[in-house]
Amino acid sequence: MPGSDDGHRPPDGNATRRAPAVAFRQFVLKLHSRCDLACDHCYVYTMADQRWRDLPRIMPQRVLDATADRIGEHVRTHRLDRVSVILHGGEPLLAGPARIEAAVSAIRHGVAPVPVRLTVQTNAIRLDETYLSLFDRLDVRLSISLDGDRAAHDRHRRGPDGQGSHARVETALRRLTAGYPHLFNGLLCTVGLRNDPVATYLSLLAHRPPAIDFLLPHGTWSTPPPERPVDPGRTPYARWLIQVFDRWYHAPGPPVRIRLFDEIIQLLLGGASRLAGVGLSPVAVAVVQTDGEIELDDTLAAAYSGAARTGLHVARDPFDAALDLPAVRSQQDGTAALCATCGACDLRRVCGGGLRTHRYRAGNGFDNPSVYCPDLYALIGHIRRTVRRDLTTTSGSSR
Repeated sequence: MPGSDDGHRPPDGNATRRAPAVAFRQFVLKLHSRCDLACDHCYVYTMADQRWRDLPRIMPQRVLDATADRIGEHVRTHRLDRVSVILHGGEPLLAGPARIEAAVSAIRHGVAPVPVRLTVQTNAIRLDETYLSLFDRLDVRLSISLDGDRAAHDRHRRGPDGQGSHARVETALRRLTAGYPHLFNGLLCTVGLRNDPVATYLSLLAHRPPAIDFLLPHGTWSTPPPERPVDPGRTPYARWLIQVFDRWYHAPGPPVRIRLFDEIIQLLLGGASRLAGVGLSPVAVAVVQTDGEIELDDTLAAAYSGAARTGLHVARDPFDAALDLPAVRSQQDGTAALCATCGACDLRRVCGGGLRTHRYRAGNGFDNPSVYCPDLYALIGHIRRTVRRDLTTTSGSSR
């Protein structure tokens, strides 16, 4: 039942001993639990888990300090040479410049001398010169949510008053790219089937991002994503992404990095993935809520209330305590954590079962293929054929 399901089958008594848990290398800090937009596709505010209503609006300084100390403790325990920290929300800029600077200072002090890559994930509508100069001084990178051109972006990303946010995001991006291009980490775009895929891609490309993340809208088998047809023969999200892939892959000159495509190609060529949602690499991300609770991937809010909870808190528990939890270990178990359908699939090593959140179904938890299974299979298959054709052509011409 929801709240008690750990998302994988009971361990086989004859199974070989598990490999040691993989240490967390990325930490997501929920600096502020509220947002200044009211996006209708947001997994935090519009889906199953509504616990945000009871969370502190802003992460208190004592929680920041405890979190920084716990990250440092984890780094030293596992002798890590680097970690990354993402200041997240809600909208983290709502915390204000002073609290953000205090957070950065606490984290760097707690983890020193190990280097920390710090990133802010923001909707950018508050990203003015004050923030940009602050992030420049603190060496903090910026990832910005943008769903395409004005019509595409404003279809979902609106303020509480119903007004679109595209114009404000564009203004912020112009400031960023004109004066602080070295802080630009990339754009995150949620796929919208009503938006033209190539026009969306070109509108994002116009901002000269160093990377683009295309994200599937969150949903589960119990609460399907928008326009996800029951008919497995229909793959609208794959068709959308394939049009972007073909334009990206065949473009002259060095392409912008699109992590989804890059990681799939890397996996097809025998490498490993660092992107959640593809491949079988162990998940090594921990989330800290504004109240100090240590949680799993916060997108699990799309599954059921409390799906991301661990019962751990930075004031009393080390991050190592989370590594022993069944839900965490199942995300590091590779093919052993896949359902029977995924385990028998020829693309299992590349797909990896998709994002864990998208596998949920009330009644049997996460022991399912992704709700996007047909789309992922079609997309990966298309990329595989394209890459094979290129490799065959290159091999033939070199003889």
